[in-house]
Amino acid sequence: MGEKIIYNPKSETMPREDIEQLQIEKLQSTLNRAYRNVAFYQKAFDANRVNLENIKDIDSLRQLPFTTKEDLQKSYPYDMFAVPLRNIVRIHSSGTTGKPIVVGFTRDDLRNWTECAARLLAAAGLTEHDVVQIALDYNLFTSGFGFQQGAEHIGASVIPASFTASVEKQIVIMKDFKTTALVTTPSHAVKIASGLEEMRLHAEALNLRHGLFWGERWSDQLRDQLEARLGIISTDTYGLTEMMSPGVAGECHLRDGLHINEDHFIVEVINPKTLEPEGVGPEGELVLTTITKEGFPLIRYRTGDITSLDPEPCACARTFLKMARVLSRTDDLISFRGVEFFPAEIEQILIEVEGVSPHYQIILGREAGVDTLELKVEISDSITFLDGLKSVENMLAQLSRRIKNDLEIEAKITLVEPKALQHIEAKDRVIDKRPA
Repeated sequence: MGEKIIYNPKSETMPREDIEQLQIEKLQSTLNRAYRNVAFYQKAFDANRVNLENIKDIDSLRQLPFTTKEDLQKSYPYDMFAVPLRNIVRIHSSGTTGKPIVVGFTRDDLRNWTECAARLLAAAGLTEHDVVQIALDYNLFTSGFGFQQGAEHIGASVIPASFTASVEKQIVIMKDFKTTALVTTPSHAVKIASGLEEMRLHAEALNLRHGLFWGERWSDQLRDQLEARLGIISTDTYGLTEMMSPGVAGECHLRDGLHINEDHFIVEVINPKTLEPEGVGPEGELVLTTITKEGFPLIRYRTGDITSLDPEPCACARTFLKMARVLSRTDDLISFRGVEFFPAEIEQILIEVEGVSPHYQIILGREAGVDTLELKVEISDSITFLDGLKSVENMLAQLSRRIKNDLEIEAKITLVEPKALQHIEAKDRVIDKRPA
């Protein structure tokens, strides 16, 4: 069965003690190369009085300083590169505000990235028999290229459809080219599902079987909806331009956490307030250290993503640690009248209240010096005019009560018609109009 294929069994099923030994050997090599060739790390290690000879096990990582997004922005464009520019064969960048983050890849970096992406695709169940439609940006961002490299590496056929193609064009391609796997963001998949319904084209008329979703945080409720509307099995993947994307982690066909490619990354979870390690189990901020990247090594990089680590062996036989799906970020945290909460907590409440969909928008404002919060919520298709005003009032009361009890905040709730908020981009889920 294709769904049980392990792309690189020698690495992906390595005994834990061998993984840890490999990690420390590669870490020591990476640290010395970074200290020797990257002025930022030389200065940071010296300022923190780091003796690299003392980094002899994974627990010693806590002696090393963190690297942040701001550090990378200050190093624009090439100051974080650990090799001469002539050895960099690919340059990508990310960031929509301020100075972008510029990332360089050597030939060996590209080979490693390609294999890591191939592993995720194979874990999701893709084989050389698949036709993979990639509906992602093909530009300075890495994701479209990463998925394409991985899909071609496992022998699949690739359709680089890109975001620039309209939903109608995506669907025509999907139907005519007999696409079996769709790679895109969850929100774009929603648009495609809605397009199919508007064109009155049933998912059974397609060859689509897999959905690999990427680049946004999405709930189990949305997963269930997309699988039903598109007739697929979906898997989550994780990566970031600063590391490689995709390629850091991904779900196998059992979908019980995302397997981290630990022979390329050392992973930690820290308390984002105290910066102390949380270990495996508790939720916290994901911190990654590269141990194979030549062109752009990163030491203890704070991703800002909130997750947890699971050391339990997976029934798929992979031995790498698993991480929980990322549903929130440290910079998503909303402070409102002395209370802090994540948007994902609002979404979880919406999932549990009958009569509304999990699509929402939070609008923060300020009136007469007092912070205000309006929550726009899509009413569910299951609520009809025949349900009557009383039913809607009861649903609103239940929703208000849950938000007040669970989050200790009061919100003005505005109901909007079905599908009105489905297509909102992730960055527009929270609108903060409060003066700085």
